[in-house]
Amino acid sequence: MNEITIVKPDDWHLHFRDGDMLLETVPATARCFARAIVMPNLVPPVTTGKLVAEYRQRILSARPDGSSFLPLMTIYLTDKTSVEDIKAAKAAGAVAAKMYPAGATTNSDSGVNSLESLYPVFEALAEENMLLLIHGEVTQKHIDIFDREKEFIDQHMVKIVERVPHLKVVFEHITTSDAAEFVLSAREGVAATITPQHLLLNRNDVLDGGIRPHNYCLPILKRQSHQEVLRATVASGSNRFFLGTDSAPHSKDKKESGCGCAGCYSAWSALELYTQVFEELGALDKLEGFASTHGPDFYGLSRNTDTVTLVKETWTVPESIKLPDGELIVPFFAGKEVHWKLKA
Repeated sequence: MNEITIVKPDDWHLHFRDGDMLLETVPATARCFARAIVMPNLVPPVTTGKLVAEYRQRILSARPDGSSFLPLMTIYLTDKTSVEDIKAAKAAGAVAAKMYPAGATTNSDSGVNSLESLYPVFEALAEENMLLLIHGEVTQKHIDIFDREKEFIDQHMVKIVERVPHLKVVFEHITTSDAAEFVLSAREGVAATITPQHLLLNRNDVLDGGIRPHNYCLPILKRQSHQEVLRATVASGSNRFFLGTDSAPHSKDKKESGCGCAGCYSAWSALELYTQVFEELGALDKLEGFASTHGPDFYGLSRNTDTVTLVKETWTVPESIKLPDGELIVPFFAGKEVHWKLKA
C-alpha cells in the first residue's frame, strides 16, 4: 500500500506549553489533528474555570489563519480542588480533569498527595459528564522507577475504577504490559492512550551507547517485552486504546543538561510515525480506529468528517526547530528517516 486515507484524527493527550511556544506547538498539531486534549500543567497550573477559559483563548489565538483546530481543555487537580471548581471548569468548556501524583513529571509539584480526599471530586466529574485523565505512577522514591506504573495500578487505579463505577477514566500514556492488561480487563468506561515513543522505542534507546536525553520521557521507556505488548495491543484493534502523543517540547539546553527535562516533542512526525508502526505490524487497517474513531467515541464526541491522506514517501525529521525567541527544540526522531508523509 502506497497511500492511506483516514478520518481526520485527534490527539487525546499533548502539551502545548504557553506564551511564544504556542506559535510553534499549535500549528504543528493543527497541521493534521482536528482536536486535541490539552494538558494543564503550566506554571502556574490551570486549576480554575477562569484559567481554563484564558488558556483556551491563548491557544485559539495561536492557530494558523484559516485553521478550524479546536483545543479540548482540562483542569489540573490538586489536593484543594473542590466540587465547585469542577462545575466552574465545566462551565468554562473543560471536558476532563487531569490528575498528576505530586512530583510525577514536569510541572507536577502542585499535583495530588492524597487521593482519598479527591473522591468527592471524582464523583462530581462523573455527574458533570467529565472524564478523569490519570498519570498513573506512584512517586515513592524507594520504588524503582521502572515499576511505578504497576505499583500505581495495584495501589490506586483498581480502587478508583471500582469506587466510582460511573466515571470514565483514561489511563494516560501507558507503558507496560501490566497497564494494557488492566485496561483490557477493566469495567466499561476505562481506556488508555499510547504514545509513538512507547511503540517505537524501549529503554535501550535511552541508555545504550550513551544517554540519549531526547528519548527521555515520563513515564520512562520500559523493557522491550513491554514495548512488544503495546504494539500487539494497538494491532489488535481494541477500541479501549487510542492516539495520545504526549508531545511535550523543551528547549534543547533544558534537555541536554545536568538534570534533563522529560518529554518528546513529536508533533511534527507523530501521525506519520504511528502509520509506520501500524505498517510494520501489518495492521494498517486498524490505524483509523486508533487515530480517528476510538477517542471521540469514548469521550462521547462526534467523529470528524474531514479526512487526511498519508503517502508512502521517505523524509527526514529536522535536526532542530528554531523558536521565535531563538531557542532550539530537538524534535522526536530528529535526523531520522520516516517512511510515511502527510499529503498536502
